Amino acid sequence: MEDISNVEVIAPNFKRRLSGVTSTIIQLVPVQRALGQKIATLGPGLPTGLPRIGYCALLRLWGRPRSRSLRVWHARRNVEMLPAIVLRDVLRMKLKIVFTSASQRKHSGWTKFLIRRMDAVIATSNRTAAYLDVPSTTIMHGIDTQRFFPAADKAAAKAALGLPADRKIAGCFGRVRHQKGTDLFVDSMIGLLPQRPDWIAVVAGRATAAHVSFETELKEKVARAGLADRILFVGEHTNIPDWYRALDLFVAPQRWEGFGLTPLEAMATQVPVVATDVGAFSELLVTGQDETGILIAANALTEMAEAAGVFMDDAERARRAGERGLARAREVFSIQGEASRIGAIYEKLLSDTVCG
Repeated sequence: MEDISNVEVIAPNFKRRLSGVTSTIIQLVPVQRALGQKIATLGPGLPTGLPRIGYCALLRLWGRPRSRSLRVWHARRNVEMLPAIVLRDVLRMKLKIVFTSASQRKHSGWTKFLIRRMDAVIATSNRTAAYLDVPSTTIMHGIDTQRFFPAADKAAAKAALGLPADRKIAGCFGRVRHQKGTDLFVDSMIGLLPQRPDWIAVVAGRATAAHVSFETELKEKVARAGLADRILFVGEHTNIPDWYRALDLFVAPQRWEGFGLTPLEAMATQVPVVATDVGAFSELLVTGQDETGILIAANALTEMAEAAGVFMDDAERARRAGERGLARAREVFSIQGEASRIGAIYEKLLSDTVCG
């Protein structure tokens, strides 16, 4: 446990199950600490290696940290905004509250009420910012290029995972469910692969209990198409960067997404991307002359198959898109850049002498 007197920023995580928000905290906090930000986490569902404080430490928030007049509480969910408001406004503890919004839909009245009481608001994309009724700063998520980087030897990367080294591979990674568009990817591959014997497809990700039947139906459809040995369901893996490095094409087929890191992860591993126009995907990809990928409408199976076919059939175009994607991921979307921009928000609030 961290000594609360040394902690200037608290990053709560009040959800036990792994989610995109939890993953963001897990990836960001070590980078923030490396940049000198005195941040610690609070709550369940986080790795033991992260700096953390216990709930008892909250009793000491009436006091100040060693070198500041107040602390920052960085919420990412309603359930994390509300207690911070109580601590600051009811108990008069020395806090400023930051909220990061990734939602791309109209907020409920309750959420708007909470957001209006924030001291600073961060939007994860310009599209997200458009749904906010308060001033915000757009800071897009970054990618850890120490984890996600191109394969030095693509064939070896495939062989290391038990995949055929002599085949090209299209991949779709993430939770297996209707919202994520896994069925669209599978259907597009069922249409494309019979005419492209040098390609196979991989679906990596877990189907939770509510979506097991959805996954089972997809596997049965693949089997009926005679492609069970070419459209592979490999489940969830902790070494997901290794799976990206084995790919020659990545497809992000989501019907809806809050932000969506998978296209960035593919770009950072020098893989061309086909993505639906949801979440922040239109702000991640570059289309047209300096193409890093192809953007298509959501829920558009024909467009998805056509776009994937373009990269499958034009190796040079796919190579150029992959190289540009890698450069863009490194130059624009590093996780260090994200952490630094968030740190600037913290610093502005920490330097404020007025609290509550």
